[in-house]
Amino acid sequence: ELMTGYTMLRNGGVGNGGQPWVLRWSSRIRLTWLSFTLFVILVFFPLIAHYYLTTIDDADDAGKRIFGPRTGNELCEVKHVQDLCRIRESVSEELLQLEAKRQELNSEIAKLNLKIEACKKSIENAKQDLLQLKNVISQTEHSYKELMAQNQPKLSLPIRLLPDKDDATFPLPKSNRNCRLHNCFDYSRCPLTSGFPVYVYNSDDYPFGSSLDPLIKQAFEATVRTNVYVTENANIACVYIILVGEMQEPIMPKPTELEQQLHSLPYWRTDGHNHLIINLSRKSETQNFIYNISTGRAMIAQSTFYDAQYRPGFDIVVSPLVHAMSEPNFLEIPPQVPVKRKYLFSFQGEKIESLRSSLQEVRSFEEEIEGNAPADYDDRIITTLKAVQDSKLDFVLVEFTCKNQPKASLPTEWALCGEREDRLELLKLSTFALIITPGDTHLVISAGCTMRLFEALEVGAIPVVLGEQVQLPYNDVIRWNEAALIIPKPRITEVHFLLRSISDNDLLAMRRQGRFLWETYFSTSDNVFSTVLAIIRTRIQIPAAPIREEPAVEIPHRSGKAAGTDPNMADNGDLDLGPVETEPPYASPKYLRNFTLTAMDIYRNWNSAPGPFHLFPYTPFDPVLPSEAKFLGSGTGFRPIGGGAGGSGKEFQAALGGNVPREQFTVVMLTYEREEVLMNSLERLNGLPYLNKVVVVWNSPKLPSEDLLWPDIGVPIMVVRTEKNSLNNRFLPWDEIDTEAILSIDDDAHLRHDEIMFGFRVWREARDRIVGFPGRYHAWDIPHQSWLYNSNYSCELSMVLTGAAFFHKYYAYLYSYVMPQAIRDMVDEYINCEDIAMNFLVSHLTRKPPIKVTSRWTFRCPGCPQALSHDDSHFHERHKCINFFVKVYGYMPLLYTQFRVDSVLFKTRLPHDKTKCFKFI
Repeated sequence: ELMTGYTMLRNGGVGNGGQPWVLRWSSRIRLTWLSFTLFVILVFFPLIAHYYLTTIDDADDAGKRIFGPRTGNELCEVKHVQDLCRIRESVSEELLQLEAKRQELNSEIAKLNLKIEACKKSIENAKQDLLQLKNVISQTEHSYKELMAQNQPKLSLPIRLLPDKDDATFPLPKSNRNCRLHNCFDYSRCPLTSGFPVYVYNSDDYPFGSSLDPLIKQAFEATVRTNVYVTENANIACVYIILVGEMQEPIMPKPTELEQQLHSLPYWRTDGHNHLIINLSRKSETQNFIYNISTGRAMIAQSTFYDAQYRPGFDIVVSPLVHAMSEPNFLEIPPQVPVKRKYLFSFQGEKIESLRSSLQEVRSFEEEIEGNAPADYDDRIITTLKAVQDSKLDFVLVEFTCKNQPKASLPTEWALCGEREDRLELLKLSTFALIITPGDTHLVISAGCTMRLFEALEVGAIPVVLGEQVQLPYNDVIRWNEAALIIPKPRITEVHFLLRSISDNDLLAMRRQGRFLWETYFSTSDNVFSTVLAIIRTRIQIPAAPIREEPAVEIPHRSGKAAGTDPNMADNGDLDLGPVETEPPYASPKYLRNFTLTAMDIYRNWNSAPGPFHLFPYTPFDPVLPSEAKFLGSGTGFRPIGGGAGGSGKEFQAALGGNVPREQFTVVMLTYEREEVLMNSLERLNGLPYLNKVVVVWNSPKLPSEDLLWPDIGVPIMVVRTEKNSLNNRFLPWDEIDTEAILSIDDDAHLRHDEIMFGFRVWREARDRIVGFPGRYHAWDIPHQSWLYNSNYSCELSMVLTGAAFFHKYYAYLYSYVMPQAIRDMVDEYINCEDIAMNFLVSHLTRKPPIKVTSRWTFRCPGCPQALSHDDSHFHERHKCINFFVKVYGYMPLLYTQFRVDSVLFKTRLPHDKTKCFKFI
């Protein structure tokens, strides 16, 4: 074996298997040694190093300690190290404080989480309670409806029955002179709910149309096109109208020809029932050519009637159509003051034919005249009036002979003298105008008398009619004794004494009433035609059509901006101004007296110049205003449930009370391209009690910015687009206004909530007046003999500016549709004076001054851009406006007042058990 190993080693370590075992053995030895060496280095060397280092640090010499810990003072001996130490200490303190705060916040968060959980539980409980309340309310409403259905009969409008095209023949009266509505008018064609449709024949389709006066025909056609009652459907018409005059004499048809043409009308139906024949007169010499024509059951409207022809309550005496195609010029109409004029009375006329000679003539109606010929008082009248003139006790002017050729007239009628302009100049100088009726008492009215009446009323001369048998225009619906004196002829000797005994106040009242009647029923073709239709409609008791409201074209806008709370607006302490409405907006009750107004209030509506219902021209016969019923003060004779409960302190604050315990108002805000100012003003309305809606009248052709975010104030904001930039847009009766109370406010007005609420409460006590904040007054400029507008502080006022004022929506209709257009035109011309115009209107209608609340005089927001009122020409224009408005109205309607309403106790903090009410001073 040894030899074998030796042999293998000598042969290079190659055994039988050919492997080098010597190398394998040496390799194992090297690995073992290497492993041992690494173990010694990794284990013993750190131990030795540690021992050595710790031994050095234990030396007594402090300077030889190299690796041991050192004290803070030793480390801070170096300057830059000291700064670092201070920073370390400061950071450490801050970290400690932040840690304390963190722990505190964690504690608060935990508490808030507990509160949130509690609130969630409360919300869930509240939702459950709300759901239960809704169910209770729903059940209550259902029960209420059931009770109402059981206790109230079901009412509905009657079904309209249209008569056949060929109506059944009515039993004829003994004579056409006996025609009245009950026996000559077919009510079946005019149901209460029909709306009073009127069909007007086209005169050009018939031969007599070529004989009509061109001006009258043109004016009539223009009026028909704009009337709300006219319909083109003759099958549903209630009344059929045909215009037959005034005719031109050279081409006037014969009476028999005209009668045949009338009877051939397509809807005449054998006797002409429900037809109205209109014969308008533009001249005083218009003849009564219809007298000898058989008109059957047709009604007649003209200016001349004989007693054998006139059927009271059926026919209509109309005024002459002087201004056929033109509007009256208010600048040419004399003022109503001074009351006394140069002449006490005047008369110009010439009697062409006496009564005795006229009775000797053969006339076609002579057989129908009953009784003996009346006494002729004209000679006694001439003698008496000449004696008064010769006495020179008063300046009078009477002329019984015309200087020029007198106008043509009927027998026994006093003919007019001179031209119309000359007659008007004389009447402008006359306090009274004598109108002597025809000597023939069978002539109940003539075109000459109506022309004299028209001219006297136009220029403010009070008519004195001698002859009580006369039938003045529209006499069955107008109280003429309020505007004229009607004296029997036998009292001619007492006329002078009577005229001298009338006081100035009565004279002014009669003159104002006469001016009102002239503007309402006489002045234009629209007035005449509307009055005729209104008389028929009133006689058959059909309510007027509702007046139109101004359609509001809304400008789309984005809302959602949370409205802030101005501390000046909402700092009311414990004062409860009223509930902020959380329910849907509450609209004022609509007008509900359409069907009783025509039956109960005829004279009340037709005869009051400035009155609560008939406030201005057109009101009685034009469409009915929707809020008329409550204009004088809601609740007159009626107390809703819940009103009149009294209350003081907190009870008074929390509810409106009174006769209308539930009511809201609408804010109308006019603006022009001042978005920032507008947004601030809207935000100030946030939380305002009893606010129904805000209507923003955007008066600029440029639309608001698309990215403008409008505030959310809890009530709807309606942005209305206007057709043009006009200050008159402030008073348009927008259909979006659902309340009677309107707060007109400028976009830069700055009012506190308590001031607004106080003004609203005061307005509810005086609904027919303007109640506002900034007061102004007018004054007479003696050197220039004109009126001035004054804005200085004063204890006396006559106007309240509508930049911050409450008024009734009723006045919006009157301002926009009824007030003379000349006033609105001047407002547009100057871009000014709309507030003065509204004050003129209300004072003219009510004869009451406005009411100023609170002692503040200006209400402009601080820092707002300057408005138009800061322009130098602003006050000069307002001076001109006042003087122009006086000419239009004929007098100064503004009234002075020293009355002011202050909130003495309205904001005083009193205990709830103490009395807290208004105090008016």
